[in-house]
Amino acid sequence: MAKIKGAIVVDVERCKGCEVCVGACPTNVIGMADNVNGKGYHFAYMADADACIGCTNCAIVCPDGVITVYKKKMTA
Repeated sequence: MAKIKGAIVVDVERCKGCEVCVGACPTNVIGMADNVNGKGYHFAYMADADACIGCTNCAIVCPDGVITVYKKKMTA
């Protein structure tokens, strides 16, 4: 059976660092950067790329719609 491999892309400059996506991720993929964006916010990023299952929870709960989720089927 094929597994789904996911990946997220965060629009760093639009992210306000609310961390809602961090709590919504069932596999603890998302972390908050130590650096700040142009507005002075710590932004979300994909901290554990191998764990992402492409569930889209993060994109759904993001109040500013700055997360895009990509999915790819992986064959065994």
